[in-house]
Amino acid sequence: MCAMSLTRISGKITAGFPLWLLLGCAWAWFQPTAWLGFKPWIEVALGVVMLGMGLTLRFSDFAAVLRDPKRIALGVFAQFAIMPLAGWGLAKAFNLETGLALGLILVACCPGGTVSNVICHLARANVPLSVLLTMTSTLAAVFATPWLTSWLAGAWMPIDAWALFRSMLIVVLLPLILGITVNTLLGKMKDASKLRAGIDALGPLVSALVVVAIVGCIVALNRDAIAAAAGVLFLSVFLLHFLGFLLGYLFAKITGCGESLCRTISIEVGMQNSGLGAALATRHFPTIAMAPVPAAISAVFHSIIGSALAAWWRRSSGGK
Repeated sequence: MCAMSLTRISGKITAGFPLWLLLGCAWAWFQPTAWLGFKPWIEVALGVVMLGMGLTLRFSDFAAVLRDPKRIALGVFAQFAIMPLAGWGLAKAFNLETGLALGLILVACCPGGTVSNVICHLARANVPLSVLLTMTSTLAAVFATPWLTSWLAGAWMPIDAWALFRSMLIVVLLPLILGITVNTLLGKMKDASKLRAGIDALGPLVSALVVVAIVGCIVALNRDAIAAAAGVLFLSVFLLHFLGFLLGYLFAKITGCGESLCRTISIEVGMQNSGLGAALATRHFPTIAMAPVPAAISAVFHSIIGSALAAWWRRSSGGK
């Protein structure tokens, strides 16, 4: 009963993620010094998020991917085709300066974010499939994100794809595998049910709070640059996610998917792992101030758009 109450409370708090993100950004904007100290911990924090994702999964979950390869393949293909090309196209269309173009393309080449699972629940979409798509796209991103970023952003500046790949191994793959391993071992222990229930309840909440901290720190570090580029920055990032949600839905519809799957793929494509984009940009492009900024703004926009879509779809399904 206690675990169930904890899960409900955590779920309600996590469902308010867009609000906490906006409040965190506002706080970082008006009191940046309160957030600057988090900068050295950005990569560690992202590793915590990946560890948390792994702790909600087991190796047996990969069997579910093999049982339903077509739907998983559709979602992952849409993720790494629609968003990277949309990011590159918008960078070209708006003739973005190097930092903005690089940041926009980098976040567009990232996998789906864990918050998409919460949005799928609110939208009455396919939550188990959302979790599998997030997991699969995150694993694929270890290879896809470095090479797509290098290919698409290389016109603006040379990109060291191998350096990005090494970061993906350390920050994404290793914590994810560690989390899956621990959760699999816990599943074999008779007295670990309460511990696993607590992890399942608190994992999404911790991930959401860590993303707020990463985004808030990026906003605090780049407040003046954000103010100077506000118009084109906000418009390009908004359009990136608008196109992601729209084209993701249309792609699923054209390929014969049902409504629930269309919603799921739309949300998975439209919502990126913005924390990963911000961490990679901060780590690999430290001399380009604007590189992490699109990822920070991305977290705000995809959360707002996703929440609005979820509310609309929930009402259209007769939900409250």
